[in-house]
Order: sequence, then structure tokens, then C-alpha cells
Amino acid sequence: MSNVKPLEDRVLVKPIEKDNKTESGLYLPESSKERPVQGKVVATGPGKRLENGKRAEMSVRKGDTVVYGKYSGTEVEIKGVQHLILRESELLGVLES
Repeated sequence: MSNVKPLEDRVLVKPIEKDNKTESGLYLPESSKERPVQGKVVATGPGKRLENGKRAEMSVRKGDTVVYGKYSGTEVEIKGVQHLILRESELLGVLES
């Protein structure tokens, strides 16, 4: 999917865009759309290095759907597609199906 491997406790997320149409069928203009706050984990780093030299296990895996803050992370474009790189601590939760 991508050739980007996050470092340390960082996570590469592809934002899930919300539909630009309301439930009643009205289309929303681009200016009224909010930034996505959900996304699919594309890749994870190996985990944060602890003081004893070992790595902390990541709590999210590739394919997980996560929730994050509206202005969290750093936007990057990979092969023409917008992604976010966030620290694991910036994630607010994992959506379970």
C-alpha cells in the first residue's frame, strides 16, 4: 500500500472522509465540511523504546479503525493520497466492529 514505515511509537493513518450529503439528501459545500476524526491504520512503528532498552508493544495494529483529535498529527501526501502520521498517544480510541 505504501512504502512509509513510521518510527518509534508513530502510526500512519488514512483518514476516513465523511459523506458530503446529509441524511435528508442535501449536499454540503466544501467549506462547511469538518476535518475527519476517524481513520484506518495503514502502518505502525515498532513501539517506543523504554529505559531498559526494550520496546513497548503498540496497542493498535494495521487495519484498525481509530479515532483521533481534529487537529492531531502531521498531514503527509503519499502517492497522491492524504495521510496522517500521529503518535500513539494522540489516538483517542479504537473502533470495534
